[in-house]
Amino acid sequence: MFSTERTNHESAPWGLTWRRFCAHRMALLSGFVLSAFVLLAFAAPTVEYLSGHNSSSVDLLNRFASSSPSHLLGTDELGRDVFLRMLHGGRVSLLVGFTTAVLAAIFGIAIGIPAGYFGGWIDAALMRITDTVIALPLLPLLIILAAVDLTKLGIEPVLAHAPELSLYRIILIIALVGWTTVARLVRGTALSLRQRDFVLASISQGASHSRIMFRHILPNSISPILVATTLSVGNIILLESVLSFLGLGIQPPIPSWGNMLTNAQELIYEAPMLAVWPGLAIFTTVIAFNFLGDGLQDALDPKALAR
Repeated sequence: MFSTERTNHESAPWGLTWRRFCAHRMALLSGFVLSAFVLLAFAAPTVEYLSGHNSSSVDLLNRFASSSPSHLLGTDELGRDVFLRMLHGGRVSLLVGFTTAVLAAIFGIAIGIPAGYFGGWIDAALMRITDTVIALPLLPLLIILAAVDLTKLGIEPVLAHAPELSLYRIILIIALVGWTTVARLVRGTALSLRQRDFVLASISQGASHSRIMFRHILPNSISPILVATTLSVGNIILLESVLSFLGLGIQPPIPSWGNMLTNAQELIYEAPMLAVWPGLAIFTTVIAFNFLGDGLQDALDPKALAR
């Protein structure tokens, strides 16, 4: 009886959180849309196999074909299937968004928790670093970092110009400047939690600082971290698309929604739909992540849960 009552008591806040999230209809719809995007993107190889086409195969005799059962969104200037390229581009763009957001969150946690827990000069030093990164002009900085010639840094030319390296490079570059929001949120949470009774009790029992930070502070900071990370995914996808549009992001032959827009800009009058489809995918994904973040913020609000 005791264990059943305890389980019900522990599951009640999560049940209330889920009900509050479901009440946010735009967030719920956004969750379904993003789930569909993710499933379609990661099913791209299967869809490609079943369709009998290859997303990278060139067919110059079938350029700019209109939508048909064999090519759902038509073909591009090289006769490649646009629908399959959209799926593969979604794999890359969503991978960049999720991976970079998680990596930026890890950086933010590593900065924010020690700053809030220790306070004093450690807090002052880490927050000045954070303020410096925030003060930097984001897009020009990303353009400069993305334009750096890696061969000048001693990397072999074959490796420096590998298409896969551009993917990892963009993830690292955006993560290095995208951690500040999480850091400030985690710091604020740590500042309030370090005076709580359970933290003071752990200190009095001789618990180490690392144990307190990662066993007590971090689990109680999950809600703001989750919301900030979710909201950042859309912005990261947008930044990747901008860099790819400028020719500094994901490099062909790897498709992404951003470099698909780059290829379509010179054909905007001849084949406008080549720009519409990736642009619509970017717009829908960014808006959906913003609504999803708003819904999570409302659902995980501790003041709302207390009521």
